[in-house]
Amino acid sequence: MHNQGIGSWPARRARKTPHRIALIHEDRSLSYGELHDRVHRLASVLRDRGVRRGDRVAFLGPNHPAFLETLFAAGVLGAVFVPLNTRLTVPELRYQLDDCGAALLVAVRAPLAGELAAELGGRPAVLDAEGEGYEALLAAAEPLGWDERVGPDDLCLIMYTSGTTGRPKGAMLTHGNMTWNTLNVVVDVDLTAEEVTLVSAPLFHIAALGMTCLPTLLKGGTAVLESAFDARRALELIARYRVTCLFGVPAMYEMLAAEPGWADADVSSLSNLMCGGAPVPTRTIRRYLERGLSFMQGYGMTEAAPGVLLLDRRDSEEHAGTAGVPHFFTDVRLVRPEDGGPAAVGEPGEVLVAGPNVSVGYWQLPAETEAAFRDGEWFRSGDVATGDEGGYIRLVDRVKDMIISGGENIYPAEVEDALLEHPEIADCAVIGVSDELWGEVGRAVVVLQAGCSAAAEKDPMSLLSHLDGRLARYKIPKSVVVVDALPRTATGKLLKEPLRREFGH
Repeated sequence: MHNQGIGSWPARRARKTPHRIALIHEDRSLSYGELHDRVHRLASVLRDRGVRRGDRVAFLGPNHPAFLETLFAAGVLGAVFVPLNTRLTVPELRYQLDDCGAALLVAVRAPLAGELAAELGGRPAVLDAEGEGYEALLAAAEPLGWDERVGPDDLCLIMYTSGTTGRPKGAMLTHGNMTWNTLNVVVDVDLTAEEVTLVSAPLFHIAALGMTCLPTLLKGGTAVLESAFDARRALELIARYRVTCLFGVPAMYEMLAAEPGWADADVSSLSNLMCGGAPVPTRTIRRYLERGLSFMQGYGMTEAAPGVLLLDRRDSEEHAGTAGVPHFFTDVRLVRPEDGGPAAVGEPGEVLVAGPNVSVGYWQLPAETEAAFRDGEWFRSGDVATGDEGGYIRLVDRVKDMIISGGENIYPAEVEDALLEHPEIADCAVIGVSDELWGEVGRAVVVLQAGCSAAAEKDPMSLLSHLDGRLARYKIPKSVVVVDALPRTATGKLLKEPLRREFGH
C-alpha cells in the first residue's frame, strides 16, 4: 500500500475489523468494511469529475458520514480537503473557495449551497452528497482499485482560521500533522477499541475532528455523528449507545448539565470528557463531579491539528485552572514577549509550540507563515501563559486580540472592518466581555458620525443590523457602547486596554 496518509485509514481498519461499526448517524450504521467501500467509490466519482492530486475539494455541511467519506476519498487521490464553516455567510464562503481554488464543492444539507452555487456560476461545481442521487452515484461507481502515493509531508487539508488583519488564513495541515496529533491523543487519552464517541461539536472545526473523531476511528471504535448539539438528545444518545467519550466547549457542557433530565440521566458509561476552547467554569466542574465525572481540559489551535496541552482528569483537582502539560510528541516553550528570552517559572511568556503535529504554514501566505514561526520551527501562538515547577501551564492572557465565544474564534479586526462600512459609524473598536453561557462575546465601542440620525443615537444596537448577512451570527457583537472618541497613540494606533478597563465588564 503506497498511501501512507489518512486516506488509507478506512482500508487499513477494514482489513483488521471490517464488521465493527465505524459510524452511526441518525440511527444508520456503517461498518468499517462499508466505509472503506464507500470511500473508494466516492474517490472514483471525484476522479471522474476531474479531481487530481493536489486539487482542493471543499465540503459544506453539518456532521455527516459524507464529511468523512469526502475527507478520506480526497486523501485516497492525494487531493486536499477544505472543510467550510456552515455558520459563515455567502461572501465569507466565496472568499475561502476562491482563495483555495477549490476544484469541487461537496455539500450536505447546506441552506446556502444553492445561493452559493448560483454566485459561483458553476466554478467550482457542486456535488450534493446526500439522498438517493448520491447513493445511486456511489452504487454505480467502481471502487478505485489503486492508491496514490501519499506521504506524511503531503498536504491533507486546509482549514481556515480568521486572521488579525480581518482576512481568514488557510492553515495547511499535512497527513503527518494529522497522524501525529492522533497519536498524541491515543497516547494521552485512554481510548480503546470499544470507544463510543459522541461527535456533536462541528467537524469543520479541528478540535472535534482531531481530538475525538479521528482517534476513535484509528482505534477501531464507533463515532456517533450528530448534525448539531442538542442537550436533551445528547443525554438520550449517551444512554442508548453507551457513549464513553465526549468533546465540547464549556457552553455545551453547561447546557447538558442544565437540562432538566440531567440529575437522573444514565451517564454511567462516560469515561473520557474532553473540553477545550475556553477554561471550564468552576461551577460546571462541580456539577459534573457530583455525577462522578471529571474533565480532561485541553488547549490547542488549528495550526497544531489541534492538540498542544492536556490536563489529565486524574490531575484535574490538584492542578485546577491550568491547561495541563504538553502532549506526548509536542513541545512547548514560554518566552518573554518583549525580547524572546525564556520565561522563568511563574513569569508570563508567549506560548511557542513545536512538533510533528504543527502546521507547515498558511496557504499562499509566505510572509504570514514566516512571521508565525520563531527560528523557523516554533509556532508563535500569540497566547501568554505561566509555568510552574511541575511543568503545568496556565493560560493568562492573549497577545493576539482574539475573542473566544463558545469555542468560536472572533478576530475584532474583521468585525471592526465591517462596522466601519456603516455610514453612521466614524470609528469603532470591538472588545470581548464575559458572558455566562458563551465565555466571551463581542462588545462594539463606536464613535458616531457628526449629524447622525436620531435613531442611531437613541438605539445604538440598531447599528448591528448592518452586519446581518455580512458576518456569521457568532461574530456580531452582543452590545454597543457609544463614546465621543477612542483612545489612540500619537501615531494613531488604537489603544484597547483602556477600553477593556472601562467597558469590558
